[in-house]
Amino acid sequence: MSATPVSICSNALLMLGDNPIASFAEDSDKARLASNLWDTARDHVLRRHPWNCAIKRVILSPDTTAPAFDFKAQFELPADWLRTLSVGEEGERPRYRIEGRKVLMQENVCKLRYIFRNENPATWDSMLVWCMTRVMRMLFAYPITQSTSLEQLIEQEVALLLREARAVDGQEDEPEAFDESPLLAARFVGSSGYSPYRGA
Repeated sequence: MSATPVSICSNALLMLGDNPIASFAEDSDKARLASNLWDTARDHVLRRHPWNCAIKRVILSPDTTAPAFDFKAQFELPADWLRTLSVGEEGERPRYRIEGRKVLMQENVCKLRYIFRNENPATWDSMLVWCMTRVMRMLFAYPITQSTSLEQLIEQEVALLLREARAVDGQEDEPEAFDESPLLAARFVGSSGYSPYRGA
């Protein structure tokens, strides 16, 4: 059976001893929680590593308006862009900057390789599906169980799982640099330690 956002969230709930949901539109606190968290959590996990199932290559045409200075052309980033992996063909190192939703360059063509917002889990690698299941379990842990100790334990498990998954996924290609930011960011907690999902 192909994975879906609902099936991933349902499996995460089952792992916490709760009942699954039928859809994000279901009239329940669990469904509303899943619906509110899913998009942000998915984009965060996708952006953290160049998963093979979430990479695209495009050739962009310049905007009609050039940057005010320093660069000759600017290019609108694709609507599904999450993170730039490279600009230019392999072996090239063109000078560029990303500002807002624009790539600024001296060239008139932008060859962009990037992580895209792959919204279809049916096309994901099985390890990415498993990672997202565990991440959703982590995010559900406190709202469902009211246990901070369980939440912290699951967070540690997810950190190890993500490292393993990225290592396995990366073995299929040449080494890529990826974001080593703490997993704490996956819980969307600011520097103050405040989490919108459980209070201060």
